[in-house]
Amino acid sequence: MQLIPRHDPHLAVRSTGDVTVAALRGELDLVLVRHLRPELDALVRESDALTVDIRRLTFCDATGLGLLAHCAVRTRERGSCWRLVCDQPWILRLIRLTELDDVLNPEAALEGEPAGAPADGWPGEFPEGWNPERSAGLPDLVAPHWDPADPLLYGPGVTRPAP
Repeated sequence: MQLIPRHDPHLAVRSTGDVTVAALRGELDLVLVRHLRPELDALVRESDALTVDIRRLTFCDATGLGLLAHCAVRTRERGSCWRLVCDQPWILRLIRLTELDDVLNPEAALEGEPAGAPADGWPGEFPEGWNPERSAGLPDLVAPHWDPADPLLYGPGVTRPAP
């Protein structure tokens, strides 16, 4: 099946044989989800095997994860093959925290492509101030520790909890 080429700064699509690769770029938030949903729904309907490459996303919120999960479920319902390519630790962490690993099944790279390679010829730039070497992703979330001796808990205007 030959797909109609789409010209969008946030979505690049290439199709070879039965496999369609959709590479997303930018901030996958409510605004971009509303823009991309019709295009991705069309790809889900048209493709025998759909790979979504999100390695060039600079942001992804719950709405973006919801769109990806929607596409994964719909693709599988059609009996088609679904793949999600993601090598960004912070997005992988969001997927894990939202327990969407089994739905999205993220992979690090496309077959025959080295990990971290630019998607669809897009340069491998990162957002301003982002240093991928400095951090391996988001810091671990730690539950706050309740210390009754903490002076900040008993300053002026702070009500002390009843014993």
